[in-house]
Amino acid sequence: MPGQFWIVWTATLVNRAGGFVGIFLTIYLTTERGFSETVAGLVLGLYGLGGAIGVTAAGHLTDRWGRRPTVLLAMGSASVLMVCLGLADSRPAIMIGALALGMAAEGARPPLGAMIADMVPAPDRGRAYSVYFWAINLGFATAAILAGFAAGSGYLTLFLADAATTAAAALLIAVKIRETRPALVEHPRQQRSGLATLARDRVFLGFVACNLLVALVLLQHMSMLPLAMIGDGLAPRTFGMVIALNGVLIVLGQPLVTRLLAGRREALVAPVSAVVIGVGFGLTAFAHTPVWYGATVLLWTAGEMLNAPSTAALLAGLSPVDMRGRYQGAYSLAWQAASFLAPTLGGAVTDLAGNSELWLGCLGLTLIAAVWNLVAVPARERRVAELTAAAEEQNELARI
Repeated sequence: MPGQFWIVWTATLVNRAGGFVGIFLTIYLTTERGFSETVAGLVLGLYGLGGAIGVTAAGHLTDRWGRRPTVLLAMGSASVLMVCLGLADSRPAIMIGALALGMAAEGARPPLGAMIADMVPAPDRGRAYSVYFWAINLGFATAAILAGFAAGSGYLTLFLADAATTAAAALLIAVKIRETRPALVEHPRQQRSGLATLARDRVFLGFVACNLLVALVLLQHMSMLPLAMIGDGLAPRTFGMVIALNGVLIVLGQPLVTRLLAGRREALVAPVSAVVIGVGFGLTAFAHTPVWYGATVLLWTAGEMLNAPSTAALLAGLSPVDMRGRYQGAYSLAWQAASFLAPTLGGAVTDLAGNSELWLGCLGLTLIAAVWNLVAVPARERRVAELTAAAEEQNELARI
């Protein structure tokens, strides 16, 4: 991997290892601020709404302004806003702070994704995104451990520590990373009309739709899975131990998966990963003990480990060089939408049909996504080949 990639990797690890606020925000709002579960959920929803706005705006800025200034603006703003949110004590201030923090924190995703696509040659992107995904999860696992100790000093400590690590990551990028946006040569065939071009890209929109279906299933582990375990008479602490298997398996197993995926066709990995994820969540319908729940978590985590790097590499390949930021933003927007829809739809299905029907429905959604992904393989690979050739032509023209 290029040296610049490892700087982005390190900055991401530092930022994620201090990501305490996201882990404890619900507990903070209900215990420290006395919010009801409904109001706490509204605050989290505002954070998600801010994230949707943030990734859309950041995607545009990434292409127009540049990767480096966009990520520095996002991380710098997030650092300041975390302190402001930690100090806010009124309900309106906390709601506004959550909305603004969502815009800033999630706004770093498109420029970072575009940076990696710029830095790493196409044949190595699958491996690069796999290693990057590993850093994200290693940081999350570290944050989950450290947050418990930091909370002992008061919840404000969590906000201050998160702000400090975010600022440190921004400083590292500011000092060590140069702008990666390729120099583009104007060419009549490559004149684009921004979002209108993206909206006409059926291959890419189908890719996003498939990933939205998978995201709706994956994000059930944060909403409906704990409720299912509590419904079986298991303690919240048991859920914490079971879901920790997700982070442990990723941290230990992702390097092996990176080697396993080397040289594989990313477009073919997507349908396989969707099936594995679906089977893992589908078997949750029959789980009633900690061991059985743990087995399902390990299974769908294996699918997640296959899905994340291959999907990120395919996203980079499907993105025109001059629109990488906006394509990254559109993909991130689908995940922001899923973060709102997953608990909403999951709760509705559970109330109307039942717990088992929810998990079997998850299996159904992923099978639809798997078939769709499989049918789309030829079109996606043709598009990747076309855009790779166009990027090489741009590089030649830029050198001339």
